[in-house]
Amino acid sequence: MNPANSELIVDEVRLTPILISDPPLLNTQGVHQPYTPRLVVEVVTRGGVSGVGETYGDGRYRELARPLAEALPGRSITDVNGLFRLAAEVCGDSRAVDGRVDAGGLRGVQTADKLRLSVVSAFEVACLDALGKARGLPVHALLGGRVRDSVEYSAYLFYKHAGRDAWGPALDPAGIVGQARRFDREYGFRSFKLKGGVFPPEQEIAAIRALAEAFPGRPLRLDPNGAWSVETSLAVARELADVLEYLEDPATGTAAMAEVAARTDVPLATNMCVTTFEEVPEAFARDAVRIVLCDHHYWGGLHRTRELAALCRTYGVGLSMHSNTHLGISLAAMTHVAATLPLLDHACDTHYPWQTEDVVTTRPDFRDGRLAVSDAPGLGIELDRDRLADLHRRWVADDGTMRDRDDAAAMRRLDPDWRAPATPRW
Repeated sequence: MNPANSELIVDEVRLTPILISDPPLLNTQGVHQPYTPRLVVEVVTRGGVSGVGETYGDGRYRELARPLAEALPGRSITDVNGLFRLAAEVCGDSRAVDGRVDAGGLRGVQTADKLRLSVVSAFEVACLDALGKARGLPVHALLGGRVRDSVEYSAYLFYKHAGRDAWGPALDPAGIVGQARRFDREYGFRSFKLKGGVFPPEQEIAAIRALAEAFPGRPLRLDPNGAWSVETSLAVARELADVLEYLEDPATGTAAMAEVAARTDVPLATNMCVTTFEEVPEAFARDAVRIVLCDHHYWGGLHRTRELAALCRTYGVGLSMHSNTHLGISLAAMTHVAATLPLLDHACDTHYPWQTEDVVTTRPDFRDGRLAVSDAPGLGIELDRDRLADLHRRWVADDGTMRDRDDAAAMRRLDPDWRAPATPRW
């Protein structure tokens, strides 16, 4: 081995599960727990260069991450394609895990393939971060170079209960508008997305109408996570056709989405029925969606996100970006890959303003709803090891109730009779 290349050879992989505070945000499956599990992945080379990635921290993800972390030392951080082969060898087969919707990511039915890709994504980002640092290049340069200097993000609005956070409750149109005004004032977001599927559709229609009145001309989105029937989806689309930028996953599954799409001119978006390459052909052939929300955690990393973008461009399908509860590590990765996508048609989603805890030393600064693209080596972030240790101690001290995200169980702690509803809910 060439000693000069020692900085490219993996020496150690560190896995640190943590729990981060999360407000009581509502969705069709229940409510966010007080703490959400995340997994921080560090790749350290023989030359002492380290890179960091982040993904879901539930037990199933940790179980898959462990053998991959053990197998990676001795391999090069440049071999990100090899991560997929290695993960397939050490992390098991592709049988369905169960028939449930993934309530944590609300991305359709869980499979071992989807879980594995979400784990690989964190390792790929960590390798790219380390490679960028070793070569003195930002991650976007490793992906082919940026095509924009800043990335636009959208405010993510939620119905929510009062909690320990500083936002207060938002359970009606006035509460949602107040939430949007704060996002506008503090972060400068120009577009707004409401997480729906919580209340009967007429109440959520009223909330979108209130937003349209308060922010005339601003792009508005509504996402009920597949909670509606085809007919309900069509009724909502008719009511809001003049104000929606797009309607995201109103119904569950490609067949239902295709039926809705055939009967409305409102653009349909998804992060549920198209979350793997295997799901692309049917959805595109049936014109089930006009916008795909990419997510590097779903697709297996930043390179594969660019492959998805190329497919969307080829087939004339628009592109946006999905978000789930995440730290500044993922936000940096999202921003780097978004900066390289020529036809990013819509502002990206982000939960980040809801997260008050982080493991990076400097919180990203949204200006006019945008984040500047860093030219610093790697992701352009620095890990706060003291904070990482604090949040890991919280995970260690947990009695097991928070180590797996379960929105329905969290709701049952508020309402013992609650059961996650079957779809369609309305």
